[in-house]
Amino acid sequence: MSAGSQWSITAPQKLTFDDPVSTLDVRIAGGTVNVVGTDHGPARLEVSEIDGPALKVGHVDGTLSVGYDDLSWKGFRKWLGQWNRTAHVTLTVPVGTSATVGVIGGSAVISALAGRAELRGVSGDFTLLGLTGPVRAETVSGRIEAQAVTGELRFHSVSGDLTVIECSGPSVRAESVSGDMVLDLAPAPKCSDINLTTVSGEIAIRLPHPADAEIEASTATGSVSSGFDDLRVSGPWGAGGTPSGSWGRITGRLGAGNGSLKATTVSGAIALLRRPPSEDDTDTTDGTQGKVL
Repeated sequence: MSAGSQWSITAPQKLTFDDPVSTLDVRIAGGTVNVVGTDHGPARLEVSEIDGPALKVGHVDGTLSVGYDDLSWKGFRKWLGQWNRTAHVTLTVPVGTSATVGVIGGSAVISALAGRAELRGVSGDFTLLGLTGPVRAETVSGRIEAQAVTGELRFHSVSGDLTVIECSGPSVRAESVSGDMVLDLAPAPKCSDINLTTVSGEIAIRLPHPADAEIEASTATGSVSSGFDDLRVSGPWGAGGTPSGSWGRITGRLGAGNGSLKATTVSGAIALLRRPPSEDDTDTTDGTQGKVL
């Protein structure tokens, strides 16, 4: 297919794009989106199932777009509960492609991309696998689940949850009103900057051991717990030396304190957990040795 082409898809179909693709723009309502980065072959599109209005596909000046004429980014949130269409789409694009993917009530899986990824969802969920470029995600109630993400991660949601496994990126910044946040931080060659804020959601963070960060975590009415003896756990204490639960803080320094971890919630609980030492750690007793947060 040549650049500057457009298609209107009303039935299952496969397309191959011989001209380069450097940018991807996808917007669907119901259904699924699967985006895979590859070093081999041209970009490809497969629509395996479609119901409702025609899905419009365009390939212009390196940008591959897949979506609907009446579904724009400007009014994306207004579509909650109002879609009457379904499309199941799989896209294979060069690994360096920058992707913008939006789902209203469907789900999306994005894997093996090195370019920038911008994700927008209403109630749709996202799964991110092995992304090495910066990621920005915004949802209303949709969940974000990420594994082995090594780029910067930005997340904003009203009630959506964030779960990150094997994270080794330079920074994670997440905000939510009622969503829970779970982070599993892998040892990384550089220190990380972690900043998590939620109102009523719970926060659980598993830190690598040894770790290297300044820690400041607080909750107004929730409980706190820490798996690190070097950190101070403070709050009003009841009989028997147990927290009364009306507020709590975890503060202190792990290792040299080169990284930063801040976690804040109003009514949710906060837990800091210790990650088991990796096989590459040469010293698990001194927080200044080995890999760092």
